Order: sequence, then structure tokens, then C-alpha cells
Amino acid sequence: MKEFKNFDNAVSVFYKNSRAKILPILSWDLAGSYFDKTCKDFEDLRVLKGLALRNRWLYKDTFNEEFLEKEQVIVVTDPELKIVYATNNIFNMNGYTLDEIKDKTPKIFQGKKTNSKINAAISKAIKNREAFEATVVNYRKDGSTYNCWIKGEPIFNKKGKIVNFIAYEREVA
Repeated sequence: MKEFKNFDNAVSVFYKNSRAKILPILSWDLAGSYFDKTCKDFEDLRVLKGLALRNRWLYKDTFNEEFLEKEQVIVVTDPELKIVYATNNIFNMNGYTLDEIKDKTPKIFQGKKTNSKINAAISKAIKNREAFEATVVNYRKDGSTYNCWIKGEPIFNKKGKIVNFIAYEREVA
């Protein structure tokens, strides 16, 4: 019965922090995939909100909408563009885990087919401290390509200093 109590507590906390207000009755599947996803999503939100608090982000929290509702990958970098966090669902998009990409730049996802003009436009926006939106050819860990829509923007602290960059990403056709 202790397992059920832990499940109930985890799901209760998760749903209090999301806009979803129901728990499917059939979430007790044998593989526990719904429970695992719920736990990972909750952990991702906890870490993202912790980053926002520690770095004193002057930023409208859209994590629930962008991450939970739209199921986009969220990647956060430091001001030098080194990855400090990526949500667990990045693995489903490109096969990388956070441990494999942490402290690397997003260039880890680029290759020969990545458009240099689009990269130059993104670099210019970053240099000018502006938001950007683009679709780029990225590479999965196995070397295959995918089209990745990215919406990125700088994150400032309350003193106006850039403390992070955030990117919302998803695979598109």
C-alpha cells in the first residue's frame, strides 16, 4: 500500500502545479509509463522553477503551457550558450540525455545539413539580445536528421543582466 500512497502524493503535487485537473482511471498500466512520465514532468518543472528563482528571472513563467500542454522540449543555457538544463523529453526528440549534453553548446545538434544562413540569423539575434524563431535541420544522437522548430529568447534578471537563454523546441515535418 505504501507504493499507492507515494503515487497518490506525487500525482497530487504534480496536478496542483499544472492546469490539468483530472487523473485518468487507467493510469495504473503495467509498465507504469504514465506514472513515470508524470514524475519526470514534475521533476522538470521543479528544476525549471528553481533555475528561475535562483537566477532571479524577470520572465513570465510559461512552463506549464509550453511544456505540459504543447509538450515542447525546453533547453536552458547560460549566457555563454552552454546547456545548463534540458527537459527529459529531449531524449524522445533526439536520443540525448541531459548528462550527455550538459555544459555543451546547442551546436552538438548541428551538422553538414544545418543551414548556415539560419544559424547566422540565430547568432545575430542572440548577440543583439533578441528573441528568435526558426526551423533548423538538427541531428539526432544516431546521426539521422530532423527538422527542429525553435523559439528562443534571452532571460534577464531583475537588474537587466542576461542570466540565461531559453529555447522551446519541437520536431516538425
